Amino acid sequence: MGWVSGIVVFLLVWWTMLFTVLPFALKRDETGKPDDPKIKKKFAITTLIAAGIWCVIYALVSADIISFHDMASEMIKKDHG
Repeated sequence: MGWVSGIVVFLLVWWTMLFTVLPFALKRDETGKPDDPKIKKKFAITTLIAAGIWCVIYALVSADIISFHDMASEMIKKDHG
């Protein structure tokens, strides 16, 4: 995995994890607005989780267990018959 694809994969994993982590431990007031969303803490947790998942993905790609090139080739073959 090149550095550009590594960054793209990390950002995709981070964004997905952010929306997974955001709803946890939210206390809302009577208007429905969160009292203290703890965004900085959630960003830190999101980054740690995303880094761990990215390391697993990187290891799988480096060991040729997952190949983005093979996946792309298979999708092209399916599209063109």
